[in-house]
Amino acid sequence: HLPWALHGEGHYISVDTSYEGEKAVLVSPDLYSEEWSCIRLIYQIATTSVTSLDPARLNLFVRKEGESFDSLLWSAKEPSDSWLIASLDLTNSTKKYQIVLEAEMGQDKSASIAVFEIKITPGYCIECDFEENHLCGFVNRWNPNVNWFVGGGNIRNSQSILPKDHTLNSELGHYMYVDSVYVKHFQEVAQLISPKTTAPMSGCLSFYYQLKQESSIVFTLYLRDMSGFYDEIWKTDSASTGDWALAEVDFSAPYPMEVVFEVAFNSAKGGYVALDDISFSPVYCSNQTGILFNPADAGCNFEEDLCNFYQDHKDVPGWSRVKVKRNVYRAGDHTTGFGYYLLANTKFTSQPGYIGRLYGPTLPGNLQFCLRFYYALYGFFKMSGTLAVYIFEENHVVQEKIWSVLDSPRGVWTQAEISFKKPMPCKVVFVSWCKSFWDCGLVALDDISLSLGSCQAADLLPPSPGECTFEKDECVFTQKKRGRGSWQRRRGPTPTSYTGPKGDHTTGVGELMTFANYELHYCAGHLCSCRRRPQQCFHWLWCKMKLPKGL
Repeated sequence: HLPWALHGEGHYISVDTSYEGEKAVLVSPDLYSEEWSCIRLIYQIATTSVTSLDPARLNLFVRKEGESFDSLLWSAKEPSDSWLIASLDLTNSTKKYQIVLEAEMGQDKSASIAVFEIKITPGYCIECDFEENHLCGFVNRWNPNVNWFVGGGNIRNSQSILPKDHTLNSELGHYMYVDSVYVKHFQEVAQLISPKTTAPMSGCLSFYYQLKQESSIVFTLYLRDMSGFYDEIWKTDSASTGDWALAEVDFSAPYPMEVVFEVAFNSAKGGYVALDDISFSPVYCSNQTGILFNPADAGCNFEEDLCNFYQDHKDVPGWSRVKVKRNVYRAGDHTTGFGYYLLANTKFTSQPGYIGRLYGPTLPGNLQFCLRFYYALYGFFKMSGTLAVYIFEENHVVQEKIWSVLDSPRGVWTQAEISFKKPMPCKVVFVSWCKSFWDCGLVALDDISLSLGSCQAADLLPPSPGECTFEKDECVFTQKKRGRGSWQRRRGPTPTSYTGPKGDHTTGVGELMTFANYELHYCAGHLCSCRRRPQQCFHWLWCKMKLPKGL
């Protein structure tokens, strides 16, 4: 491995490409943390290359005692001209662990990676009293006219608008504030953005604020996932607060999210908003009941029954729970290959305009959901529209189609994912529709799952140690080639008939790894692809002799 070099004058460590090697690894001593803690990392990635197919990268892993794989907690590859800060949540654990810092140099011949500080503090990364210089990783989204500033400290050298902060109740304490004095346009907006959460968390988010307004001020709290979706979770009323006021709001971040404190002004004489002492508790706020809904209750793999799904008795024959024996011609269920799934036998119905509906349990309103499921089609001609997903409001009066199948490969389990949010309680309904005999076929359904947040945000979670779907790359898996065979990452079916699946297991149309070890043989004047045994020639010819070496 490359060496980390310690720079005594600048008090930082770095690694560059002046030595030969692919990566540099720094391992911490044994650590103990029975409480939730936050790792703050101040780093810089410098490079002269504008674009690189294999850029330099800085990774941070957690190595827990007794586990075989390191867990990837964070990774960065974006170059910068200045120091950056990363705030990483570390869940509580009874096991001792180590922090592993890994610098990958990639193919860039002029890259360097430096680390200025590694600090582990108790508590959550989203908490902050703004007394430290790094502001806990909170950043202001720059606006030409209105921005969040640090207030307090030395009054003579500060533009402070308040005599005392909340943390220390002193003029030397610090807080964040935004003032309307520089507003030039209607609805000027200032945003203060928290560090991104790196571990699932839910509970009560609280903070103290002061608000003074002469004209309308809108002070709003949002959750923003990595796909850019904003979810409003709190908004102040129109009254001014003469002293620090406490705000509490239930908070749920199942995927990486940022908390955005946004203030909107209508005029230069709007007033100001001050913010201090952001804290978090895993217990829901005392004045609210919290989110009691468990998304797992809205999923099913149909191995034992229909779970919390049900059918309308008017829809006959509807969806049937079936089990088939898989072979080279047909796949089994998606879960295990040997289990159960649902099948809409629309092919054999004698009722014109047949419709089969499968209802899910009631979902609470005003929450962002990601619905995932697998389907397979077996039919004749046009299969588009034979399976659709609707959202029914609780009274079943209003319905909205949110997804419909298009023509897709036959007999392949294909993943579908849908993000949705409705203000009222609703139900997800899977609808199989058969217009006529020639437009119908068999529609299979399996492994329905529901999770909080958008589907795009869920895809940004780092994979669990040792897991890989091969959709983007080979993850951290490598191969040592032996003989003529090798593993290859590819999309779609294998090149020879009856030798592999028609699609990958993740989405049905994604990437998978295949192993090939074929030899060319000369068979009765034709080339055919054979395995080790010539009896398995796929053109059903007996292979008499091998081709000369090199041909």
